[in-house]
Order: sequence, then C-alpha cells, then structure tokens
Amino acid sequence: MSNVFEGLKPTKLWKHFAKTLEIPHCSGNEKAIGEYIISVAKDIGLEWKRDRVGNVLVAKNASTGHENADGVILQGHIDMVCEKNSDIEHDFSKDPIQAEIKGEWVQAKGTTLGSDNCIGVAAAMAIMEDNSLVHGPLEFLFTVDEETGLTGATQIEEGFLKGKKLLNLDSEEEGTFTIGCAGGADSEITLPIQRAENIKGDIYRLKLYGLRGGHSGLDINQGRGNAIKLLARMLLEAIKNFHFEIISFDGGNKRNAIPREAWADLVIDSSKKEAIKQYFDKSFEKIQFEYKAVEKDMAFSLLPAEVDNRSLSNEAQKTLINFLSILPHGVISMHPEIEGLVETSTNLAIIKTHKDHVQIICSSRSSVASSLDAIRNIIVAACETVGAEIILQEGYPGWTPNLQSPLLKTLKDVYLKIFQKEPEVGAVHAGLECGIIGEKFPGMDMISFGPTIEHPHSPEERVHIGSVEKFWKFLTGLLEELA
Repeated sequence: MSNVFEGLKPTKLWKHFAKTLEIPHCSGNEKAIGEYIISVAKDIGLEWKRDRVGNVLVAKNASTGHENADGVILQGHIDMVCEKNSDIEHDFSKDPIQAEIKGEWVQAKGTTLGSDNCIGVAAAMAIMEDNSLVHGPLEFLFTVDEETGLTGATQIEEGFLKGKKLLNLDSEEEGTFTIGCAGGADSEITLPIQRAENIKGDIYRLKLYGLRGGHSGLDINQGRGNAIKLLARMLLEAIKNFHFEIISFDGGNKRNAIPREAWADLVIDSSKKEAIKQYFDKSFEKIQFEYKAVEKDMAFSLLPAEVDNRSLSNEAQKTLINFLSILPHGVISMHPEIEGLVETSTNLAIIKTHKDHVQIICSSRSSVASSLDAIRNIIVAACETVGAEIILQEGYPGWTPNLQSPLLKTLKDVYLKIFQKEPEVGAVHAGLECGIIGEKFPGMDMISFGPTIEHPHSPEERVHIGSVEKFWKFLTGLLEELA
C-alpha cells in the first residue's frame, strides 16, 4: 500500500483505494480496474461475472448460520471524473493519481482524486476480503460509465441481480442517508458558422481560468462562476466598443462539471491591443468583485497565440456570442417542500469550435420530469432563434423518495445504536444509479450513503479521513444487523 495511507483505518479499505489510484479509470476506460476487482475475487475464491458493457458482479456466501438472511447488494461505480488544473502535467490515461494528506483530509495534487466513487468501491472490496465479518448473502455490483450518463446501470440486463436490498455507496456526506435523486439529460447543440476570407491583424488568446468548477448538480447552488458564460459576457461587452474578430471559443470538458476554464482566440489590430486589454481589465474587475466570496483564484490573460484558421464572419461572431449569452445556466428552481434542495438546474458545460460549426453541450437536471422537459424546451427555443440543430439525449430517471422504506428504518436504528445520534435523511440534486436500478428491478429497497467527500468533479476533491472510518463501522454493523 502507498505510504501516504500508512496507519489509516480500516487498513483493507485504504489498501484497495490506494490501488485504484494506480489504475487509470476515467469514464469509458474502466476495463483495467474491472480486471483488478475480478483478480481479487479470483484470489479469494468468490464467484464473479462481467456483462457485455463491463459491469462486474461478485457474489459472497453468507457467514455461517446466516444463510437464510435476505440477500444484500453493495453497489458503486468504478469510473471517475478526470479533471486537472491547467498548470499540472498529468495524463489520466496512464499516470497514477498523486494523493496527499492535508490535516484530516486526503486529496490529490492538482487533479481529481477519484474518491467519488472509489472509496465506496474500496469498502465493498474490503468486505469481499474480510471473513471476520457477519453478514447474509452478498452481491457486489461495480458499474461502469456512471459519470457520463449512468449508462452502465442503464444496460444491466434482467436477471443480473438476485438481492432485493441495495446499499448504494456513492453518497458524500457521512451521517446522511439519501433516499431520492434528480433525473437528468444532456442536450447536444450544433451551431453552423461561416468564416471570413482571411485574417487581418494579430492573434491573441483571451483566457479565463482559475475558477472552482465542481459538480454540476451538488455544487450548482454554490454561486460559482461558469467560465464559458463569463467569457461570453466579457466579449459581449467589449464587442460593443471595439472591433476585433473571433477565430474560436472553447471551454469546459466534462458534461457533469461546471466549466473552470474557457478561452477565445481573437484577431486584434495591434494598434488597438492595449486599449482592448485595458477594457478587458475593467470588465474582469467587475466580475471579480461580483464573485469575490467564492472565486478567489479567478484570473484572465490576453497573450499572443498561433492558430491555423480564419476568423468567423461578422454575422457568425455576433450569433455565437449572443447565443452563449442567452443559453440558461444555473439554478432554475428550488424544491418547494424540501428546504435547501435544488429542484431544477442546467449547466452550460462544454463548447468546442470546429472548422464549420460550434458544438455545445448543456446538462440539465430535475427531480420533476415535467420541469426537466421545460428547461430543455427553453434550450430548444434558443436554438431555433439562431438556426442551431439540437439532439435531446434520452437521459436517466430520478429516484422518488420512500419514507416508508423498511430498509431506511433499519439503517436509522443501526446508526442511532452505533453513534447515539439520529442520521439526516434527504434527497440530492444529482444523478444516482438507484433510479435506474429501481426501474429495472421493481421492489428493490434502496438507500445511498457514504463518507464525507467535498468538491467532487474538481481538483479540489477531498475525502475526510475520520468519516471513512465511521462509514466503515456503520456499514459493517449494518450488514450484521441485516444478517
């Protein structure tokens, strides 16, 4: 095990988590980490199977004397969101995650950590290995591609699971049980563009960077800046006072992360460069003031660049900046009955400029299906005004809370018994695989919980060490109670 985790408990959990840091496992690249799980199952003599999309299921017999207990499924996803700071050299396809301990937290050096959801995965693997625990029949379900649309769970085939109780280990606040989540869907936009005949002037890159980003569901109500929206704002204001041409506009790289960086390549008359730079300085100062409480490291630059392409036509340039300005982003509505819970939101997630079109991805969420449809219809209407094509992806369902769940009652009783305090119970404005699994396997009783993880989907991601030990103590105690 990596020395960084030496002395942390539970030892088996941290051993497996350390191993996940060594294995690349961005969404879509989970084959190797799946093979690691299978190798552990083989070594300890457990049955396993892997379906056509890569989901892995491992089965473990009950402890002696508990063979007649109801089967329990422990479930987590094996992919991670791969984000890094721009000043960090890291290839997620081959480089290990560099973890470090800072006070009571484990985090990575300039990248996402992958504790979402590999702490849950590591806990399941530790239970696979530990024969001292008391439990009934167990299944361990490790799903792929959760972070880009929950597609692994979507493609689980009928009969793959036997148990009727599922413990999802993908929540991020110790002491809180999640019993519901939002549904969501992406909108893929193609905006045609025309280009001018040639470039007249010098090329500069206007870049906005250093924003916090974060999870597009859990962090959408934190008031963080969207780099794409803010850069569009700077350009919209400047273009009213100066002439310059846009070659390209790019930003964001994950559908479920708030964009932390965006940049535009501009053609500027060298004699006007200093005046335009001063205008951008003033524009950025206003934005900096507005976001001073949450975006302390936000910065911008205007530096010479080399780009092999022609600038956009005047009409295409105007259409693009106006379109980015009117596309919705952020919280649309709060839940009317659950205090502090976002009901509907949308994230302007990615923009990429190609030779003859601009590709834009918006990711929307809601706990109410009709509200999700409504915000997507607004995006459709915006597209129609500029002649953009839009593909509305199918998405995934929400998970309706069941306060009468027998499994919930058991979890609450066990938590109170172990820690002498009542747990919190609520729903989250994020996608969990429980909604999909519940539709595929009617009657499944499901609860989600986990240790405390902050700032997932961003390089600020970190997991609280003490909460991991509490999470393990509760999980193992719960399995004994359910046996």
